[in-house]
Amino acid sequence: MFDYQFLVEVLVGGLLSGVMYSLVAIGFVVIYKTSGVLNFAQGAMLLFAALTFVSLVERGIVFPLALLATLAIMVALGVAIERTVLRPLVNQPPITLFMATLGLSYVIEGAAQLLWGTQVHGLDIGVSDVPLDIAGVFISWFDLFAAAVAGSLVTLFALFFRFTRTGLSFRAVADDPFAALAVGLRLPRVWAIVWTVAGIVALVAGLLWGARLGVQFSLSLVVLKALPVLVLGGFDSIAGAIVGGLLIGAIEKLAEVYVGPFFGGGIEAWAAYVVALAFLLVRPSGLFGQKLIERV
Repeated sequence: MFDYQFLVEVLVGGLLSGVMYSLVAIGFVVIYKTSGVLNFAQGAMLLFAALTFVSLVERGIVFPLALLATLAIMVALGVAIERTVLRPLVNQPPITLFMATLGLSYVIEGAAQLLWGTQVHGLDIGVSDVPLDIAGVFISWFDLFAAAVAGSLVTLFALFFRFTRTGLSFRAVADDPFAALAVGLRLPRVWAIVWTVAGIVALVAGLLWGARLGVQFSLSLVVLKALPVLVLGGFDSIAGAIVGGLLIGAIEKLAEVYVGPFFGGGIEAWAAYVVALAFLLVRPSGLFGQKLIERV
């Protein structure tokens, strides 16, 4: 007979992982919405944040102070990127901006290596990865904690961008930068705030993924997990990043468990990309992405 309890365990585990995917994807969305830049440096920022934090802790700085210091460093890094990279390239073709962030990712990774070295670090944030029995369904305690933190941050950003004055400015710039500029909005200030948010997202995602995978230079590749999320949800939608992350997380786990045995296993790493490619052919703008309509 079919084991429905095991199905629930697999599905819940996938959804919890999907929340962490959503957190990484939001780092892309907030920048893409306001500047049209696909920030390929987000993974390097995530690595830099995790490596900075764990290096400070290993040097004897207590957890709260190390967290605050890393937060200040990531905010400063986000503002510096906006001033030195994005601002001089305003109104340049998208491929130019993309290549700039691609080069920036290697610069950030190199800076992290020069500052903190190349060794692998274990990161303990005080949450053990033990199974928790909830109504007969075993769920990882760490996954629950990570999903709660990521979900809280995602909700906070969604409320911030929707109900605050700064959030209104953000949405105005996202809808029409030239119209926002015409009514007196300061675009450099908005972009600086957006890159600051990206730095904060990188810090939280870096700590969660670093605690799960270890802090190493391959951690920057976590951003590749966000690409199928963005394809499904839409590159310019925070709601799409949330829904897309949940879908991708569930698809990965279900595919590995129920479809993987027919292919010899190991399909979790690429199943999401197959689904994203198929979805891209049907709905290129994603579930919540803005459709571009050109009239000739």
